[in-house]
Amino acid sequence: MTQHPPTQEIPLTPAKRWRAYWVCVAVAALTILDLSKVNVALPSIEDAFGSTSTELQLIVSGYVLTFGLTLVPAGRIGDQRSRRALFIIGLTLFTLTSLACALAPNSAVLLAARLLQGVAAGIQMPQVLGLVQQLFQGPERGKAFGLFGATIGIATAFGPTLGGLAIAIGGPSDGWRGIFWMNVPLSIAAIAAALWLLPETRTSSRRPLSLDPIGILLFAVTVIAFMWPFLFTTGAPTDDPARWWLLVVFVLAASAFVAWERHYAASGRHPLVPLALFGVRSFRNGTLLAAAFFAAMPSMFLLTTLYLQHGLGLEAVFAGMVGIGFALTSALGSWLGGNLVNRIGRPLVVWGLAALLLGVGLLVLAALFTPPAVTPWAMAAAMIVGGAGGGFVISPNQTLALADIPVKQGGLAGSVGQLGQRIGTAVGTAIALSLFYATIYRESGSADTHDLAIYHDAYGFGMLAVAIFVAIALAVGLADLSARRRQRRSLADAA
Repeated sequence: MTQHPPTQEIPLTPAKRWRAYWVCVAVAALTILDLSKVNVALPSIEDAFGSTSTELQLIVSGYVLTFGLTLVPAGRIGDQRSRRALFIIGLTLFTLTSLACALAPNSAVLLAARLLQGVAAGIQMPQVLGLVQQLFQGPERGKAFGLFGATIGIATAFGPTLGGLAIAIGGPSDGWRGIFWMNVPLSIAAIAAALWLLPETRTSSRRPLSLDPIGILLFAVTVIAFMWPFLFTTGAPTDDPARWWLLVVFVLAASAFVAWERHYAASGRHPLVPLALFGVRSFRNGTLLAAAFFAAMPSMFLLTTLYLQHGLGLEAVFAGMVGIGFALTSALGSWLGGNLVNRIGRPLVVWGLAALLLGVGLLVLAALFTPPAVTPWAMAAAMIVGGAGGGFVISPNQTLALADIPVKQGGLAGSVGQLGQRIGTAVGTAIALSLFYATIYRESGSADTHDLAIYHDAYGFGMLAVAIFVAIALAVGLADLSARRRQRRSLADAA
């Protein structure tokens, strides 16, 4: 069997490791921000360009699609060669595409730039995860992932606030451009910091890259066929039901991909996705849990923002500010969770999901049963509860999922996990939005209504999907916890 040389450990002092770590985390936050801050800009983009609902959907979801498509191949190349080099390449492309988005003269150019921006994000994100896993070992890795989760939680929750602030400063017609302009100086600063502070991680090898081209092609068809129907689900009566036939293509392509990867591995070569990764219970369960969690979280923020903007008439910046409490408690929970996960383990994640489910329920109760003047404040309080729970999910689950994965496969394993999160985001957002808008169309006959009672129903149905996804994550967490306890009992009995 052809063997790749192991990835070299990084001989750095603790201070240098943490400086490199913060460069990685800052770029991860910048990447995740673009998943959430664009949502509040869609009405402004629609007014500026007269964009169709499909174009608006793709401006958000197209980024997710190309992000997901690029993750696994980029993680594989980073593991085989230089994570630092790919990190800088991805960040440079992210800077250029952000500039293109900010200067876009029409929706077609903006959409093309967003698709390329997703590719850039997919190049740099696996290198972040691989570098973090390579920089830290043991309990220190738990602390690192705790801070990582805190930062991601803040980025996710503050995205709508930053987007709304950019619109408030730049005005309703061009304020959305500020959402992309802010990426440019931040990305340039990150490139300079990466060149200065990131260690070289190049793997010494004269062998050519092993990229499994047929596997890449089958992988791309599989991901596109699965995500495409969800990306074009808006809840409008004009949605073409024929798109769901692509799920048949997904099943066929996925079957061919698995068969090819097994054949490729059996021939002594390195497949695009080592299926043995999914034989590692901690990784498999952690990936499934994260996919369900990220199907719920962006959907929750998007539905709440839509309800506050369209149902209650709040300006974008104030609608985004409702999630600040979530950001703060999530950050604190992630930091605590990263420090406690090695002592408590999976129960910490289960408790977090239970608290998050409570927060989702409180959000719905706040929307349905509080006076409109009080609703934003009640929702902000519910977000504090949900954020405390969510913080105990993100970083502890990340630590547990990668705990049994070799460091030399850290980038690939991290990118597979990220792919699960991006697919979860696409599926969850599509289902929640379709329930939200389908309710509005069914009860009012159009997407434009000012009847708060209709928005009550739409928000309730959409948040039902969010609650179901959190419940699925909780079920996976409980199943994993039960399996771990059975394993410990077996080991104790054998001893």
